[in-house]
Amino acid sequence: MRDYRKEYDDYHGKKDQKKNRASRNGARRRMRKILGKEAIKGKDIDHKDGNPKNNSRSNLRVLSKSANRSKK
Repeated sequence: MRDYRKEYDDYHGKKDQKKNRASRNGARRRMRKILGKEAIKGKDIDHKDGNPKNNSRSNLRVLSKSANRSKK
């Protein structure tokens, strides 16, 4: 059985991971403001360079969930 508490303590709760998550959420808000709510509904915002802290417009793109999550 998956231990979510341990997973949070060991990984998701770390300071760097919290900053990365906040930055990814910021990228989503930014793209929603630029493209509109319907344009990103059900899709993921991809960081082209893989760096979640780089939220420049040229680094962000909208991808389907399956396309974004299949990237390595």
